[in-house]
This record gives sequence, structure tokens and C-alpha cells, in this order.
Amino acid sequence: MKKLLYIFAFISLNCLSQSKFLTKSGTVSFEASVPSFEEVAAKTNAATAILNTENGEFAALILVKGFRFKNALMEEHFNENYAESDTYPKVTFKGKLKDYEAGQLKTSTAFKIDGELTFHGKSQKLEDIPLTITTNNNTITITGNFVTSPSYFDIKIPKIVSNKIAETVDVTFHFELQKK
Repeated sequence: MKKLLYIFAFISLNCLSQSKFLTKSGTVSFEASVPSFEEVAAKTNAATAILNTENGEFAALILVKGFRFKNALMEEHFNENYAESDTYPKVTFKGKLKDYEAGQLKTSTAFKIDGELTFHGKSQKLEDIPLTITTNNNTITITGNFVTSPSYFDIKIPKIVSNKIAETVDVTFHFELQKK
């Protein structure tokens, strides 16, 4: 009887996971550059994301120390002074595709997503973020971008460098999710 219960549980978990697509190598980049000054931009290729194709729920997790800058000193300042990545090690996003119905994903479809971005211990609601979702065999690719601001997350930019860092941050993401 116990074996039968384990087999049933295993089959149930596999059935439930058929609607989930996952990646651990998503790309997220941000830029807060100002013309005539050094580029303020970073990128990570280690973002984790999951999409439930039954209900359109999406979540992403990024380790703050995973962002790489061209300038190592800038990366150090970002982690120690601005992001405080030892205290706030993760960035998360949890959201849901708007007006989504199961089976709606086509070869290339435009969607919007609403959700909550959490960074530096603060959360910001994001609404109507445009996405492009492309399906190809067992791969779902999600791309998009949005604009945010350090002030939403209580990140203080010292006056001495405030003219070298933009007031808004452009965030771009690209996830290639595989069937789980």
C-alpha cells in the first residue's frame, strides 16, 4: 500500500509540473547611465525564473552579487553602498500575465504583466509591463523591459555622484525557459 501511495504521489507531481517552465540562466541587465559620464550598467546571466502556463503566474529571482559591471570598483560600490547586497542579497519579481488563458501561448505573442518587484528590502508594484513570449517546441522565451528608480527602493545616491547616475534605471530581461 505504501508503494502505491508513493507511485501515486510521484505521478501527481509529474502531472502538476507539466505546466511549469523554468530557467536558471536568464539574463537581466540594467543601465542608469548619463551622457558624457562613465557607463553605469550591469548584467547577470544567472537569473532564475519560472512560468506556470496553466494560470500565467511568473516569478523571477536574481542574486544581487551576480550583477557584473565593466568597472570592478563600480561593482564593489554598487554591492556595498547602494544595493547593500550582504543585507539584501536577492531581487525578486512575482507577477501574473494579464488576460491570460491556458493554451494561449502561440509562436510569438505580446502580453502585459502585473506584479511586484522587491529589491533592497522594498517592494514596487509594476503594472502593464509589455512582454514578448515566444514558444518553440519545449522552450518558452520571455523578453521585455521596464523603467524603475532607485528612490522607489530607498537607495540614496550621494550628491557627489548624483549627476553621474540617471534618476531612472532601464531594466531589460531575457529568459529561455524549459519544460520542468
